[in-house]
Amino acid sequence: MNILAVIPARYNSQRFPGKPLVRIDDRPMVQWVYEAAKRCPAFSQVVVATDSTAIADCVRRFGGVVEMTRSDHQTGTDRVAEVAERYPEMTAIANVQGDQPFVTADMLTQLVTPYLQGESPDMTTLACPLHEESYNDPNAVKVLCDRRDRALYFSRSPIPYYRNAGSAPVFHHLGLYAFSRNFLAKYAQLTPTPLEHCEGLEQLRVLEHGYAIVVCQTQKAVLEINTPSDLLQAQALIAQTVVKQ
Repeated sequence: MNILAVIPARYNSQRFPGKPLVRIDDRPMVQWVYEAAKRCPAFSQVVVATDSTAIADCVRRFGGVVEMTRSDHQTGTDRVAEVAERYPEMTAIANVQGDQPFVTADMLTQLVTPYLQGESPDMTTLACPLHEESYNDPNAVKVLCDRRDRALYFSRSPIPYYRNAGSAPVFHHLGLYAFSRNFLAKYAQLTPTPLEHCEGLEQLRVLEHGYAIVVCQTQKAVLEINTPSDLLQAQALIAQTVVKQ
């Protein structure tokens, strides 16, 4: 089983320009993500996909592999799909978000476990238990699953509505994805959809077009860097770790 890990890295982020190059402790963030992906034994190859020469130069300096892409991609997955075409020997492709510097090799292995077990789902993603304090947080994306661990719906809203007391299969969605090779090429051709636009969640495009997403489980979420305040939190986390050591 050959699995390609692609880290889409965009310089011109609206909320945080230059985000992949910000330093966390002694390394740029893109290096943190790259090294985490390299530690995952499930991946045959790890590459950074970018349209930025500054990011490409940074990746080459720390010894990483980089692929230049077009600059007109609307989503990170579109960028991943372009790069996947250059690696025809790969059976599955993982989209490892470039804003998750604390992602672990175990999480990435869990993401692609169905492929490692000989299955061939169109797409997989990752989720963890949803803490009560995150239920009403629109930044914590919720996913409801069916009895076969397939996503029913993703939302920033608190779902489901508990008219009756009980336990529901709702989890905290983590923005990591993997695709079968054939489906990733198909995904890149799917037209955007209304629910995707309303929620601002590109994975809803897959459900709205009638395809399935298998939701794999991990133990807990890791910090994502979306804003400068998230970066400060990450730096504080590193400082606390150093003190404890």
